[in-house]
Amino acid sequence: TQLFTDGITNKLVACYTDEGMADALLVRVYGRKTELLVDRETELRNFQVLRAHGCAPDLYCAFQNGLCYQFLPGIALGPDHVRDPHIFRLVAREMARVHAIHANGSLPRPILWQKLHKYLSLVKTELSPKVSNPRLPQDVPGPEALQQELAWMQETLSQLGSPVVLCHNDLLCKNIIYDGTRVDSPVLGWEIGSSYCWDGGGSFIPQSRVKEVDYGLYPSKETQLQWLHSYLQAYKELTQGHPGDTQGHPGDIQVSEEELETLYVQVNKFSLASHFLWACWGLIQDKYSTIDFNFLRYAKLRFKQYFKMKPVVTALQVPK
Repeated sequence: TQLFTDGITNKLVACYTDEGMADALLVRVYGRKTELLVDRETELRNFQVLRAHGCAPDLYCAFQNGLCYQFLPGIALGPDHVRDPHIFRLVAREMARVHAIHANGSLPRPILWQKLHKYLSLVKTELSPKVSNPRLPQDVPGPEALQQELAWMQETLSQLGSPVVLCHNDLLCKNIIYDGTRVDSPVLGWEIGSSYCWDGGGSFIPQSRVKEVDYGLYPSKETQLQWLHSYLQAYKELTQGHPGDTQGHPGDIQVSEEELETLYVQVNKFSLASHFLWACWGLIQDKYSTIDFNFLRYAKLRFKQYFKMKPVVTALQVPK
């Protein structure tokens, strides 16, 4: 067996008899109390949808507190990898492929706000003996302030018109596997009903690392625009096709400057929701998780970045 130590939510173990791990499979054991944070039934159901579209590994079995699924050989990406134009274009196209799965079907209402309200509710109740007197650290905003921020975010971001799609919701570098020719994200975090700008905003932030958070690694606007251009080309190719082009060459799909700038603004505004959600997640994990990680410090850093970036992204305007 081999224990993978990068995960900070669950324990992941590779089991194999062949020295080269050619016959390896993965056993994932859910972290303590993570059922408070993730709807496991929905996760499994969406995994089956993704598998049917070739976007997920084979699932061998599910048990009470975990899963057993196919091992995908390759390397887990780091911040340097996702700065490589070749690799980040692959990531962008793979995300577009997932987002396009339900593009022509009906989707339920977005679950992002439901999830954020749930996490905030857990922060207020699970971390305190009395709802009226939460024992939050002094440098973490109080429950009333967080409630106001969430209400402001919901009103502001809901007006951006970002399409509702099947989302990954946890695009950490280490959750993306690269085998030299393609990328996969076998981690099961899939949920229907987030917008593609939520996934986009969430994908740039984790490039700043998790264990040693460095927001200096957040990609420049130029890099983001290259990434988003690859994404939009692939998404349009998959959802609209190209008249007279049965091969669907991405180079033949045109992406306008206005479309690109609009997506850039939307994605960066949605990054606030990512900071807020993962900050609340950190507070909850700090109470329950048995994994050796400073969740409280992580939550404080995400809240700090939320309030730092709020005036910056609020000033961004979608092109008329």
